[in-house]
Amino acid sequence: MRVLITGGAGFIGANFVRQTVRERPGVAVTVLDALTYAGDRASLAGLEGVELVVGSVADAELVDRLVAGSDLVVHFAAESHNDNSLNDPSPFVQTNLVGTYTLLEAVRRHGVRFHHISTDEVYGDLELDDPAKFTDRTPYNPSSPYSSTKAGSDLLVRAWVRSFGVEATISNCSNNYGPYQHVEKFIPRQITNLIDGVRPRLYGAGLNVRDWIHVEDHNAAVWAIIDSGRIGETYLIGADGEKNNLEVVQTLLEVFGRDAGDFDHVADRPGHDLRYAIDASKLREELGWEPRFTDFRSGLETTVDWYRDNEAWWRPRKAAVETKYAATGQ
Repeated sequence: MRVLITGGAGFIGANFVRQTVRERPGVAVTVLDALTYAGDRASLAGLEGVELVVGSVADAELVDRLVAGSDLVVHFAAESHNDNSLNDPSPFVQTNLVGTYTLLEAVRRHGVRFHHISTDEVYGDLELDDPAKFTDRTPYNPSSPYSSTKAGSDLLVRAWVRSFGVEATISNCSNNYGPYQHVEKFIPRQITNLIDGVRPRLYGAGLNVRDWIHVEDHNAAVWAIIDSGRIGETYLIGADGEKNNLEVVQTLLEVFGRDAGDFDHVADRPGHDLRYAIDASKLREELGWEPRFTDFRSGLETTVDWYRDNEAWWRPRKAAVETKYAATGQ
């Protein structure tokens, strides 16, 4: 099988490439990545037989050539940081909407199987005391330029399946954590601050809830969907990992042997969603998938160990990220 992985030098994509190379030696992997700030060649270092093509998913000529030589496209590439989308929405429109359209047209021309990676943020948020969870039938209600462009890309995939018969599936996943995640993101930012002896920083009261899943569990679910999922279906990926941001910070402080109150509050961001929660029963019951990292603290400990052991990977990015956050008082 020849697999084209877009965004394969980013956080989840790079882990997917590594997992694929490790577990599926018969698969030939090509990565298409624009190598923006979130993508890094170093995330693919040491992998044999992986071809990295530097370019944009919105480059129709390049995409057509790569798709023509593939049996499967797994589409991770996306602008994905909410704060960045509030500062400048334009790259989100170009990558998430135009890029997805470009890929869909290419897989339509060449009859190539397509899997689209999306987010639970397309559904908006839930009240903190609401027992409900997101399902594949939850109406879309995105809150930010990031989540709205991801919602739009999902709808493009659905339309190309229905109108043109494209063989595609969609997965909407909850918040990921694990190795190779950019230090601007919530968990790696707190980990690297703690490694540097800096107090973690928490938006508002820290009551916003996210449904955390280890990146390896996410990617195992993606392969389950590719292997056995029904064409045209959407599968939600989650590991019943609901934690509020305060709990996450305090767990990390505990892992580092620090006092539970040793953090700083910063101003909340505009439009900050309250709670995400995934009902992954369709994925579990249809495809037999189960998460491996079921203990959140244990998963965090292995992630902390990775950042401690791979300082050369994240250190070059750290100062610029903290400078950017400092300019906004965060």
